[in-house]
Amino acid sequence: MIDFLNRNIFQPHPELLVFITVAIGFLFGKLRYKAIGLGAVTGCLIAGLLLGAQFKVEIDGTVKNLFFTMFLFALGYKVGPQFFRGLKKDGLPQVLNAVVVCVTGLLICWAFAAMLGYGPGLSAGLLGGALTQSAVIGVAGDAISHLPGLSSARAKSESNLVAIGYAVTYPLGTILCAMLLANVLPKLYRKDLAAESAALAKELDAPGDNPDLAEGYYEVVLRAYTIQRPDLAGRTIEDFENQQRELGRRVYITRVRREGNILDHDQRLALREGDVVALSALRGSLVEFDARTHIGAETDDVELLGYQTESLHVVVSEKEHLGRTIGDLRREPFMVGVYVDKLYRSGADFPYRLSTKLERGDTLILSGPRRLVDPAGKALGKPVPTSFATDMIWVGLGIFLGGCIGIPALTAGGVPISLSTSGGALIMGLVFGWIRGRYPTYGNVPPGAQWFMDTLGLCLFVAVVGINAGPSFTSGLSTAGWGLLLFGAIATVVPLIVGFVFGHYVQKIRFPILMGVLAGGQTTTAAIGAINESSRSQIPTLGYTIPYAVGNVLLTIWGAVIVLLHH
Repeated sequence: MIDFLNRNIFQPHPELLVFITVAIGFLFGKLRYKAIGLGAVTGCLIAGLLLGAQFKVEIDGTVKNLFFTMFLFALGYKVGPQFFRGLKKDGLPQVLNAVVVCVTGLLICWAFAAMLGYGPGLSAGLLGGALTQSAVIGVAGDAISHLPGLSSARAKSESNLVAIGYAVTYPLGTILCAMLLANVLPKLYRKDLAAESAALAKELDAPGDNPDLAEGYYEVVLRAYTIQRPDLAGRTIEDFENQQRELGRRVYITRVRREGNILDHDQRLALREGDVVALSALRGSLVEFDARTHIGAETDDVELLGYQTESLHVVVSEKEHLGRTIGDLRREPFMVGVYVDKLYRSGADFPYRLSTKLERGDTLILSGPRRLVDPAGKALGKPVPTSFATDMIWVGLGIFLGGCIGIPALTAGGVPISLSTSGGALIMGLVFGWIRGRYPTYGNVPPGAQWFMDTLGLCLFVAVVGINAGPSFTSGLSTAGWGLLLFGAIATVVPLIVGFVFGHYVQKIRFPILMGVLAGGQTTTAAIGAINESSRSQIPTLGYTIPYAVGNVLLTIWGAVIVLLHH
């Protein structure tokens, strides 16, 4: 049966082998223990090695290069805003720590590889797996193919060893990083991550997702009440809402039914006894207000409460609102009945407080009745309705320009040194992502398209790498030996220890944030999941984003650097 498949399906149709490899790889990737798992990328690589060893099918190199270039542009596009934001003053300590982790990782992998006599392939595989950076596979393979004096057969053999070295060291590297940061270091230093994170959240006044209530959480509720209090009759909607605002409550009348008819909204409308009013409020404000006592009996009026609501992304650009706080914004007349759900800064979800000042390019998500949200959006800046269409002019031009700047090469000692087309795509992705973060009104690449280019692009690439390397997997593994696993484990732990000592004793970074910084610097997504699980909080993520962006860029570049160092 296997012989039948090999001769009659996969040989003339290698694309079928690629897709079954991806399917099996994603299945492997779902295997996990608590917050630690193989992940889809490693799963696809292992599946490719196993199936490639069995069926011995060669996949054209153009296919993997296409997907890898697309992946690197998407990676740069995703982390670009955080990368350049990290270069600002407030992000420099985290950037510096990430650089220390990445440089230490490069040096120790270089030292171990030199001591063990590894060639450029196993050296890069050790680096990629120990520091959990999948992009090293492609960058190192590209660098090996451009080394002078290397035959095509030797270049292919060394490229295969990159994938083999990575496959051996990555799983243990991921597990060790997660365990060290989520459990071992906190216990050694007698730190309760949950308690530390809760205390830090309280200091930051940001314990939850939304700061409109003291505890950082609110739920907008809609209720209908019949006016039965004579003292409320004759007052305008504006008077009623101003009184609630003075008392620190967010309670709004959004609609009125009078004598069976729903009236057009008018802030100057005088209320009458017997009117049915629709209230939009924060749950805490409504409980404090006690509407049944101050208005009348609650009623269920589906038509009155069933007005169309909207959640709108708005890019802040109007000069009069730049530098103002969220608290100032709430007092504006156009914000009556409108709530700020989230704030994105430089393309990233930004935990904000009432004292947070708005900057040009910030994206606010406003929610409320559509008739109120639309004018509020226009008053603040540029509304950006949700779109699922990808701006392929932006993507295609970015990858093309990146490839063009990556082609030219200098030579050092006869060795060509260039960004390569893939490295150029990464750099241009950073630039285009940063531009999109600053000016989000164009260049749209929705999350689904980013996932396709980023995750699936890399998975397809490593699947092809695994299939091509599969026939030499056994011999390559015997060449590497079990020492690769041991030294890979050391290469995972040492950079984290160095980064921890530097961050804890020199930079004085708070413990939960530092754990996030170290996970980001080593680009280990499983580690930040384990840390958040241990701390029962998202606070460590505040230290993860910027180092993750920096680590992704540096460790990807290290894939070419370590090849040149070992040539």
